[in-house]
Amino acid sequence: MNRLLAATALTAAPFAFGIAAPAVARQLTIDDVSTLSRVSSPAVSPDGHWLVWQQREADLTIDGGRFDVWRLDLTKTGAAPEKLAAEAEVNETAPQFSNDGKTVYFQSDKGGDDAVWSVGIAGGAATRLTQFKGGMGGFKVSPSGDKLLVWADRLPGAPSLEPAMVKKDANAGNARVYDQMFVRHWASWSDGTRSQLFVLPLTASSATGNGVAIEGKLVGDAPSKPFGGAEEVSWSADGKTVFFALREAGRIEPLSTNLDIFSVPADGSAAPTNLTDANDGMDNLPTASPDGKSLAWFAMKRPGYEADRQVLMLRDLASGKVTALTESWDRSVGSIAWAPDSRTIFVTAEDTQETPIWSVSPASGKVTRLTAEGNVSAVVPTAKGVVFAMNSLTAPDDFYVLTGKKTARLTSVNAAKLAGVEMPTVTRFNFTGANNDTVWGYAVKPAGSTGKVPIAFMVHGGPQGSSNNSWSYRWNPAVFAGAGYGLVAVDFHGSTGYGQKFSDDIRGNWGGWPLEDLQKGLDAATTKFDWLDKDNACALGASYGGYMMNWIEGRWPDRFKCIVQHDGVFDARAMAYETEELWFDEWEHGGKAYFEDPAAFEKWNPVNYVTAWKTPQLVLTSEGDYRIPYTQGIAAFTALQRRDIPSRLVVFPGGSHWVTKPKESRQWYGEVLGWMGKYTGAK
Repeated sequence: MNRLLAATALTAAPFAFGIAAPAVARQLTIDDVSTLSRVSSPAVSPDGHWLVWQQREADLTIDGGRFDVWRLDLTKTGAAPEKLAAEAEVNETAPQFSNDGKTVYFQSDKGGDDAVWSVGIAGGAATRLTQFKGGMGGFKVSPSGDKLLVWADRLPGAPSLEPAMVKKDANAGNARVYDQMFVRHWASWSDGTRSQLFVLPLTASSATGNGVAIEGKLVGDAPSKPFGGAEEVSWSADGKTVFFALREAGRIEPLSTNLDIFSVPADGSAAPTNLTDANDGMDNLPTASPDGKSLAWFAMKRPGYEADRQVLMLRDLASGKVTALTESWDRSVGSIAWAPDSRTIFVTAEDTQETPIWSVSPASGKVTRLTAEGNVSAVVPTAKGVVFAMNSLTAPDDFYVLTGKKTARLTSVNAAKLAGVEMPTVTRFNFTGANNDTVWGYAVKPAGSTGKVPIAFMVHGGPQGSSNNSWSYRWNPAVFAGAGYGLVAVDFHGSTGYGQKFSDDIRGNWGGWPLEDLQKGLDAATTKFDWLDKDNACALGASYGGYMMNWIEGRWPDRFKCIVQHDGVFDARAMAYETEELWFDEWEHGGKAYFEDPAAFEKWNPVNYVTAWKTPQLVLTSEGDYRIPYTQGIAAFTALQRRDIPSRLVVFPGGSHWVTKPKESRQWYGEVLGWMGKYTGAK
């Protein structure tokens, strides 16, 4: 549940790269957002000459997107991005360079199953390198250039990538059968397979065979599911060892956050060694230094808590000595990247609604902030500077380079698509919230607005999340501003980027201090910003924010003209038995199961206050959401209908905890803005 999401000087300039803005400005709409190009997975050649990345283009014919690999010549000022691997009807992703910088490896689904391909950085025809059957999840080329690490879903204990021959009884039914929990996770049912690691030999022309399994008798997912990727596996500098994160499977899997870091010979000649067995909290993001001397990762101390502080750790690979580099720094490391000379570690970490780059000294642990406003989403250190991707509330991701203290923009990928769009103005504010703590928020004013505007009061999910300075393709504040709303967001107790205690303060306190912060925050915003129409507001939120919508219905019932609730908890008792990652729900309510301490769950349970509900509510959910199952949404809708409260239910088939398809996203915004407009009078 700990996923859902604030102004910056580095916005998408309409005149960048020769794109002139139309004479008449217009507002941002969901049609704009759903068709934007999305850049990610940057890689830079060893000589610093080339930047490559994967770029997603929306494809409404498949209600999704297609991916291509792009390149940019970093040696030429103002160079234009070019496609490098971009076959029609094919997805090309995850580009990586050979150690000589002349070849780009990438993943492609050409022909059906995903495989590893290569293409010269100068262009030309691509070559398929792997031939195994059954597809794959991802890959990493060894620094030595002679091995390929592949992860793929196979039956536990698979000796190679060769798919197992499974006999099926022609007379058998289609029932799923399980003997232990974790029967479903995020948006899929367990099919018995696990993401496992395999190593293949690599030459310039091929990576033949089915590879060798390297996890031994371990059973779990490496990388972890559903969101783990290349950041959870790492090659040693000499290409002889693989480091990976894994949570061992078993009956406690849905109760455990205990990922450990393992090392294993790349040839599979010995069983993996658990390097972090002493820590029962989460260890993740193993990242080996280029000089071969050290391994960095992050560690959480408290078992069962998925939002504990992520401390940067360092292991001397020769002596085994471990140092907690950022133990005295009250921020949580979100990504890790070594400088080529191994003298600096670059990390990202949230800080008061921003996610900047920080440098950490491996020798002293000294932390230095390197960027200012903006949400940095990827970091690639080079000998000539740090290339990074960054977005903000008013701009999607683009690439930049940091050289010393100077930042230069490298791309303006969506300049043409956003030409003429006038972005809103974002202003931060703070106030004294619950516990007399300083609480931060922001207000988003529609571009060109005069007079008062209705309020969209948005509550973030997580609950350990933040309404930070980042672009979102799901809940986009600029789209609500474009529709004429003054959007207000508050980082209530539980939010991240303010120190670990502030994040911890929501535990066992879901409807307490956070609600007090929201009440005081909305009052502070309407007092400070006279362009907000205090008496014309709707509240909206998803996940924990959706829970808060149901809580507001019963505990703050007279404040809003309407409510929008997406994938929110309605009945804490049912949630405790229906959700998949039990560690989250049990930790948040004191650390015990519902039957062991029902009072802890019932204290903040929205279902107990249905008799006070009166505010018109729109309920949105997805059938494929196994985090907060759609039955919670149906139950909330039933309560609203039985109390004759104006209400509407929107159920997306399939899907997940998020709405991500372009057509469904447009429909979602149509329903939400239509509902809000009905009660606020906004058009």
